[in-house]
Amino acid sequence: MFESISGSLQKVFQKFSGRRRISEENIKDGLREIRTALLEADVNFRVAKDLIKRVSKKAVGEEVISSVTPGQMIVKIFQDELTEMMGPEGEGISFASSPPTVIMLAGLQGSGKTTTCAKLAALMRKKGRNPLLVAADVQRPAAVEQLKILGKQLDIPVYHEEGLAPPLICANALSFARTKGRDVVILDTAGRLHIDQALMQEVSQIAKATKPHEVILVCDSMTGQDAVNSASEFNDRLALTGVILTKLDGDTRGGAAISIKSVTGKPIKFIGVGEKIDQFEAFHPDRMASRILGMGDVVSLVEQASEVMDQEKAEEQTKRLLKAEFTFEDFLYQLQGLRKMGPLKGLLERLPGGMGGELLQGGVDEKGLGKVEAIIRSMTLEERLKPDLFNVSRKRRVARGAGVELPDVNDLLKQFHQMQQMMKKMGSGMLGRMAQSMMPGMKGMARHKEDILNQMGSTGKLKRVAGDSKDAKKKKEKRKAERKRRKRSRSRK
Repeated sequence: MFESISGSLQKVFQKFSGRRRISEENIKDGLREIRTALLEADVNFRVAKDLIKRVSKKAVGEEVISSVTPGQMIVKIFQDELTEMMGPEGEGISFASSPPTVIMLAGLQGSGKTTTCAKLAALMRKKGRNPLLVAADVQRPAAVEQLKILGKQLDIPVYHEEGLAPPLICANALSFARTKGRDVVILDTAGRLHIDQALMQEVSQIAKATKPHEVILVCDSMTGQDAVNSASEFNDRLALTGVILTKLDGDTRGGAAISIKSVTGKPIKFIGVGEKIDQFEAFHPDRMASRILGMGDVVSLVEQASEVMDQEKAEEQTKRLLKAEFTFEDFLYQLQGLRKMGPLKGLLERLPGGMGGELLQGGVDEKGLGKVEAIIRSMTLEERLKPDLFNVSRKRRVARGAGVELPDVNDLLKQFHQMQQMMKKMGSGMLGRMAQSMMPGMKGMARHKEDILNQMGSTGKLKRVAGDSKDAKKKKEKRKAERKRRKRSRSRK
């Protein structure tokens, strides 16, 4: 996600390293390159111009404190402005005080509207709601059947009536929802290849018949500026309450994510990050800014892990890991949890400081994980719990069972022992104590995001720039004055 813009921005930011002060002269060329990178990422030109203006205003003359480089200072300022531009934080769905809450999804054909309806319904059920899907897209062939199939997979009812106009189908669906105790009704409306009078008349009639509490536009983020333009047109003709960006996992540019809030004034509520039903997330502008800048998204990664892994078992494994008592049985459990979290590429992209990219370049991939899992599954339970039992004959048997070569088994055993030694050292250090403090509750890791990043080097340095650097400068000058005073005091003696 966002590989193109992230790579371009990081190259520009590196040019600021080695300078003690950010001045109008040395920032001018850099900001010009940043503007070019934004435009190449299909960011709306007015949005790019405004963003550069705001960054320049804050950056010029900013003192660079000793703990960071000028490049990191620029990144911090840029991240803050980008977050503000894409914000505020989305409030999710505003539920009606008297059910059912009616959510109407609109958008062009091909934006992923029908699949998004199912994803939103699954998310609502996870939050304790009883959703009803309404198939009101009679324009596209097989749209009704597609929604019925998705509803069956999720065990969520789908309402549809043959031969009726979409506004009447939706109105009847509300009556059905009230009688069946369905407190959220999600309307899948028809789209067109482009915005025309027929499309806008139909969605307007549906809105008039159902009085929806949320009117959300579904946009394909991969279309970039086209998505922003269509959002702007829909917003002019329909009372939108928010936007959902789909196919964000395939978007290397990020133009729609950056521009759409500034152009329409409507918040991005959710994002689709994959084809699977559970690959659907609430939108967080600060986390998205971090990912656009190539700094990862640790908090979302931890939250996702906490949903698929058993908390008590995770705590027990962490304790054993830090004592170098981690076994292949534990490792297998972790691999299975990793697979449940989605494609490996998407997970690695959330690691900060370019770590995910480095791991991908280093050969960490889905195929490699599959090989590791096959080797572990070919071991007996005793061998998984006691890796020291392995001799040559055992290794050969495991290699045959997994369909791999003997060196593959040797490599895995070697890496496993190295990991045990590394974690034993780490367990007695600061990171180990921090991990212990995160228990109980993996979600507690979100509160320790700053500490985690600080352990990881340059990204951590950036995160220590909290608020106004002038305050840090005053503290530094105060410490310097105190050292001089002590020195003069000693010289008098």
